[in-house]
Amino acid sequence: MLVLISLFVTAYFAKDLILPIVMGFLLALTLSPVGRGLNRVGVPHAVSGFLLISATAFSILSVVILSAGTVAIWSDEIPQMGLEIKQKLSGVSEAVETIRSASAEVEKIGTGEGFKPQEVIVRQPGLMDTAMDTVSTTGASLAVTLILALFLLSSGQMFYLKLVQSMPTLTGKKRALQTVYDVEKRVSRYLLTIASINLVLGILVGLYLTALGLPSAYIWGIAAFMLNFLPYIGGFVGVLLVGGFSVVTFDSLGFALLAPFGYLALTMIEGQIITPWLVGRRLEMNTVAVFLTVVFWGWLWGIAGALVAVPFLVVFKVICENFEPLHTIGNFLSAEQVKPDDTQAEPNTASAGE
Repeated sequence: MLVLISLFVTAYFAKDLILPIVMGFLLALTLSPVGRGLNRVGVPHAVSGFLLISATAFSILSVVILSAGTVAIWSDEIPQMGLEIKQKLSGVSEAVETIRSASAEVEKIGTGEGFKPQEVIVRQPGLMDTAMDTVSTTGASLAVTLILALFLLSSGQMFYLKLVQSMPTLTGKKRALQTVYDVEKRVSRYLLTIASINLVLGILVGLYLTALGLPSAYIWGIAAFMLNFLPYIGGFVGVLLVGGFSVVTFDSLGFALLAPFGYLALTMIEGQIITPWLVGRRLEMNTVAVFLTVVFWGWLWGIAGALVAVPFLVVFKVICENFEPLHTIGNFLSAEQVKPDDTQAEPNTASAGE
């Protein structure tokens, strides 16, 4: 337990170092099946790795270029948007204001009329300084992620050979190699499938909002693609953001609600039908375990931690399934239902003892 706590404390304080390394390994795992496919048709590992990472970097750069200008304009208009939302939702605002006034009165009663607490003003960094720090940190992490993934893809089977050579027994070599291949297969399958589903979802959201007449609907398509990597939380955040923007954009409140309701319907179809069907039972996991994992890693590493939480859980589940002492934990993480025969085993045993 002390070792486990020490690992999480280290992960918390070394986030800027560990996170891009983890992202680099996950990106390499995701693209490794594509790299092997290119290698089978005669493309060297170094060339295929360079092509895949270049395509990934180009896609990220394209998204940034397409969305940067619009997002910058929206950031300047956020105060005005807030006022417009407050005006259109005046009924809700009045109820909130009533609650706030009551809370203020209770606070006055608790503190007394003659007591005036001293105000302490904490000066925060400017918006430009915060933005520049965020951009520089994100850019450095992204560069480390891409370069590490490039090296891993270019190395081919070298790390698998090193792993086999490091095991002293033949049984250990087979188990280690089987575990690594299983982790790679399932994580790459999961991430590629989820990325493809999210891409289609983003396109459908963008087309739907365009049909409604929402300005810069492609931005919300990109946001839907990225937010849907966050299980449960991402769809909820997307609905709230689209709802707030549509309330500001459209004059009719009833028509404005079509945008968030349509977004919610698309995400529900994706989450309840499409993803379970395509991902399959073997990769399905306990809903409670997934939610708690996302919450924990989101608390530990923020949004980036929530993004890597499910791949972490997939890797851990595969490791548990390949090592017999950890089978019980793997069973708890699985979404498979207990068979009726298993539930009746204990009563039958008890009756036999009697």
